[in-house]
Amino acid sequence: MRATYWILIVVAALGWGSGGVLTRAAFAEGVETWTMVALRVAIAALLVLVILIARRSPLPTVVVLKYGFVQAVFNLTIPYVLFTFALAEASAGFVGLIAALIPLATSLFANFMLPDESMTLRKFIALLVGFSGVAALMLSGDSGLAEGGRPLVAIGLGLICVVSVGYAGAFAKKHAGSYDPTMLSGIQFGFAAVWLVAAMFAIEGAPTDISPNGWWLILALAIAATFMPFLLFYWLIQHIP
Repeated sequence: MRATYWILIVVAALGWGSGGVLTRAAFAEGVETWTMVALRVAIAALLVLVILIARRSPLPTVVVLKYGFVQAVFNLTIPYVLFTFALAEASAGFVGLIAALIPLATSLFANFMLPDESMTLRKFIALLVGFSGVAALMLSGDSGLAEGGRPLVAIGLGLICVVSVGYAGAFAKKHAGSYDPTMLSGIQFGFAAVWLVAAMFAIEGAPTDISPNGWWLILALAIAATFMPFLLFYWLIQHIP
């Protein structure tokens, strides 16, 4: 695989990996869960919209809209909401270890959804090792926080996210070549922003009391941990054999 691909994979992984630390920092600034998720996604949607307008991109087809809807549900809404709730119950490192199972879950779904990516013995052993690590976390009973936290809740939420993202990744790969990465990202962000912003107003109200530091953290989450890694992810899926 070309060195460029590895560099972009690392950059995307660092972006998503920063999300846990930034989320914990935003919690410390008093930013609430639904507000944090809704605003980071809405900002990411606006950034992609600017790019699409600047490129004068044509309107998406109905098929691509359907793909974007699937990704909005399984690759964005479910994991972003549940991982954020999990980070209220455990440390960023703790939740990050659960998130490390995502590539393995994707391999499992790919075995059934992609004819040329069957499950190998190496992948199966890696899957067992990964789940053994999660089992060890459950047995430890340690959330990784200085005080409080509910590690079992964090693990349960995290595993749902792993399954959701694993399916979404295999789905995106299955249909690679039939969508533009930027357009798919924009549709995904747009759909998710609609219902997440609605949930924010219904559950937590208007975001009127966020500190300046809180806004900077939300902006960092939107750009570094949402906008950038998703665009790279879909681009890589299109180009890596």
